[in-house]
Amino acid sequence: MTGPRVHVIGGGLAGLAAALSLAETGRPVTVYEAGPACGGRCRSYFDRELGCRIDNGNHLLLSGNHAIMSYLDRLGTRHTLGGPGAPVFPFIDLRTQARWTVRPNPGRIPWWVFVPGRGVPGARVADYAKLLRLRGAAPGATVADVLPHNDLYTRLIEPLAIAALNTPADRGSARLLWAVIAETLAKGGDQCIPCFPAQGLSESFIDPAMAKLRQNDTQIRTSYRIAALNKEHGKVSALLGPEGTVPVAPGETVVLAVPAPIAEGLVPGIQGPDAYEAIINLHFKAEAPPNKAGFIGLIGGLAEWVFVKPGIISVTISAANRLLERGSDDLAQAIWPEVCAATGLSPNPAFVAKLPPWRLIREKRATFAATSEQQMRRPTATTYLPNLVLAGDWTDTGLPATIEGAIRSGFAAAHHLRVT
Repeated sequence: MTGPRVHVIGGGLAGLAAALSLAETGRPVTVYEAGPACGGRCRSYFDRELGCRIDNGNHLLLSGNHAIMSYLDRLGTRHTLGGPGAPVFPFIDLRTQARWTVRPNPGRIPWWVFVPGRGVPGARVADYAKLLRLRGAAPGATVADVLPHNDLYTRLIEPLAIAALNTPADRGSARLLWAVIAETLAKGGDQCIPCFPAQGLSESFIDPAMAKLRQNDTQIRTSYRIAALNKEHGKVSALLGPEGTVPVAPGETVVLAVPAPIAEGLVPGIQGPDAYEAIINLHFKAEAPPNKAGFIGLIGGLAEWVFVKPGIISVTISAANRLLERGSDDLAQAIWPEVCAATGLSPNPAFVAKLPPWRLIREKRATFAATSEQQMRRPTATTYLPNLVLAGDWTDTGLPATIEGAIRSGFAAAHHLRVT
């Protein structure tokens, strides 16, 4: 190993991406993770009640997520992603039982909007053209402000906006939604092929990263909470850990890849987002009929996206602050008929089989609220301390709080340290 050591505080995806990028260049790296294992919100675990491994959350990735794909290619795990292998997005309207599949074509010229059966039922070509309004939206404009509330909006754009921003469309930033669309749908179907970990988040993103870091002699300290940063002469001089002080020698640097409230506590003067939105994930231990896409979007119900894997049916509800006080049993009972209707387990929600074993996971502060006000609170990677950089999906990545943004921030932090 050559060069001064880099201390990476935080073993989530942002921290792991930074550590991998730095270790590949031969830099010595130490990762400090407060929890018992790395991965943060992106991990799998064995649920004893269900008797199987589940992800703590569901994540729909897109082929246009280039930071994600670069990360997986570095690990050699892109092949662990499942999905249809084509740009297909199936939907069902639970109120009418209408079904449709959005099928964008490869290439930048969107001829699919002219072809019946490839787009959103009821949407006109002119409706798609109005999506460009997002690109020129005013800084404070919301998605709901900018776009007309037509069939395209209710049957595609609103559910995609809620999923991407984890914020209701009447508060979500139009500019942040355009940032997502500009890198995916606006570039054609080959950039918006949906995929997800076929086995689990840990198997695709975390376990291989840990193995590769150890191969590069990276030190990984779990259950190691950094409680304070000591500063001398305008730089970070030491980390205060559970075993005492860890010196930060001259020339050494620090990547702070922790949630915003923790970063604010460690480095006075840093400001991050302070409003959050919840995500609820509900896992049912049940078998569903095969689904070519592996997922389906739901309109008109509580459930928003249903993912189907062998033995497990998982539901995601984004922007879920409104449901945090609702009982878990009540939610499971309400959502299971929607799952049955969407997956074909029962075409009539009035005749649904007994509720299978289930596990509900509430992430009360899953992401910052993707509003214009919160966007203004996002800091850049650099700080007033020259040997300290920030990483995390809450920093100003140009995207909402997503896996893509988290990994991109880690790569950016590593790049900054390499060139300075």
